[in-house]
Amino acid sequence: MAAMGRSSRSSRSGRGGAPAAAPTAATGAGGSAGATGSTGRSHAQGPLSRQVGSGLAELRPDRDRPAAWSLLIDGAPQSLVDLADPTHLGFEYQRRLGHVIDLVAPPGRPLTVLHLGGGALTLARYVAATRPRSRQQVAEIDTELTELVRAELPLERGWQIKVRGADARSVLERTPEGAVDLVITDVFSGARTPAHCTTVEFTALAARALAPGGWYAANIADGSALPFARSQIATLGAVFPELCLIADPAVLRGKRFGNLVLAAAHTPLPIAELTRRVASDPAHARVEHGRPLTDFAAGATPATDATAAPSPAPPPGVFR
Repeated sequence: MAAMGRSSRSSRSGRGGAPAAAPTAATGAGGSAGATGSTGRSHAQGPLSRQVGSGLAELRPDRDRPAAWSLLIDGAPQSLVDLADPTHLGFEYQRRLGHVIDLVAPPGRPLTVLHLGGGALTLARYVAATRPRSRQQVAEIDTELTELVRAELPLERGWQIKVRGADARSVLERTPEGAVDLVITDVFSGARTPAHCTTVEFTALAARALAPGGWYAANIADGSALPFARSQIATLGAVFPELCLIADPAVLRGKRFGNLVLAAAHTPLPIAELTRRVASDPAHARVEHGRPLTDFAAGATPATDATAAPSPAPPPGVFR
């Protein structure tokens, strides 16, 4: 959902859920609305703007991919969806989360996945395309956005994707113990992660939801001295014994505001293979783990429900 990272053409993005709304449920069987065909909106129809719960949503045709669309909220790029190729992940952070999805289980094995934060459902589409018969649930509080995405960028029939219009933490609280193989947190209100989705208590709920051998992954954003990222490392480290961080070296040095992806588990992570895959991406990134990651977060305090604050707001002009 929220992406301050660049795409292969240096696009930037950001947004996500908000803290409250009445829940609704929707299955992921796809569908169409208005003049949009069953295969989704065509570039010939041009861009589309519509007010949704979280702001002004825009769908803009991608310059390079004839069936791809960018989703923006209040001018901030959110997601990139290629209706002809759901395995295409256009943003840096999405590709890094894609590596996590690829490595959590042997290739092609169906997964049970809980996505906290939905946007245009890019990662849910990726899981469905690369791991057929996977069962997925998505918490996306902005039901008007979900309706827009399902109408204009429909999901393929047969994909087992259920979208719930509810707060991410409330969905996590209701998830049965040991129910999922992977929890992906990409929750933003505006361009900031809400405080209640950044805490040890929240992370413990995610750990409780994981089946044996399951993984937790989170997309966060920070800059400058990276106090929020360091605190999140400490927070996840208070729950999970295995942890790694994936980020652009410029972000890690505080040279620019951007995304950082965290992965955590109760069993060892495949750091060598993850590092190899990250190194093959168009955008350079580092994988930090073990002692270097401990040193990076030295002195940081885990966030709790009593002490947490939202992630920092991006500086002016970050989405230009």
